[in-house]
Amino acid sequence: MKRREFTRRPGCSVEATLDLIDGKWKGVILYHLQSGTQRFGELRRRMPGITQRMLTKQLRALEEDKLVIRKVYAEVPPRVEYCLSELGESLRPVIDILKAWGESHQQRLSGASPPAIVKKPKRAA
Repeated sequence: MKRREFTRRPGCSVEATLDLIDGKWKGVILYHLQSGTQRFGELRRRMPGITQRMLTKQLRALEEDKLVIRKVYAEVPPRVEYCLSELGESLRPVIDILKAWGESHQQRLSGASPPAIVKKPKRAA
């Protein structure tokens, strides 16, 4: 995944942050890794909506961006574990705030229709 270069041009810091955690799954992966080191299968079970290919792709991108550390054990079958790097840990407050916001807006996010807005009729002149 190619990243934009923010060090060579002025850019919005929010844009730079979102460029690292963009997409549907990266934030969710980072959230699950906050609870500690996990194997690929554990992450996959925690996110039933993600495909194996997409999880692999997102983990590779997070590793490339140095947010996640991938540790491979020389065993048969091979064992691979993922954990947050120091840089990934620094995103903990961001992920926690996103989680809190989502919880407080769960009803709206779940597709419940918002309260009806009643418009006042226009007065005749």
